[in-house]
Amino acid sequence: MKYNIRGENIEVTGAIRDYVEKKIGKLARYFDTPPSSDVNVNLSVYNDEQRIEVTVPMPNLLLRAEEQHIDLYAAIDLVVDKLERQIRKYKTKVNRKFRQEGSPKHIFAELEKEAQMENEKTDSDDVEIVRRKQFDLKPMDSEEAVLQMDMLGHAFYVFTNAVSGNTNVVYRRKDGRYGLIEPNS
Repeated sequence: MKYNIRGENIEVTGAIRDYVEKKIGKLARYFDTPPSSDVNVNLSVYNDEQRIEVTVPMPNLLLRAEEQHIDLYAAIDLVVDKLERQIRKYKTKVNRKFRQEGSPKHIFAELEKEAQMENEKTDSDDVEIVRRKQFDLKPMDSEEAVLQMDMLGHAFYVFTNAVSGNTNVVYRRKDGRYGLIEPNS
């Protein structure tokens, strides 16, 4: 894995860099082939609070976690624990699902990056789009889309329905359950 470690209001020393690489490098044991993409790590300090954000983009999965703590090394440990929980949780769920369907044992489902709507601002009749995002929709079923949405911690997820071929949206309802939006046939 290649690391892109940046610091805001903090100098990234050799000791910090080594510790981050050592801890995040342990995640490679969960994969048959280690991720070949860049691991993005942002370290920041605000009001004596250490914050770390880690993003590991991979072809079929986006791992992302962030933590805050008074001690930087403790924050690094916490964020790695969170990433390990994400990996184990989704490998278990996806593998269980594929075992039930008779598919190979160690397959990560095709999970795709999510479209994210941020900070839409309305001024009188004008609508200003402050962020635009494009992404590829890969075919999946609604259960896989819900898994991806939960892993990313978002309230909705746009995907192509593998059965119908239509674009669908799954979302988290206020009651904690899930909804599915699909076009009329």
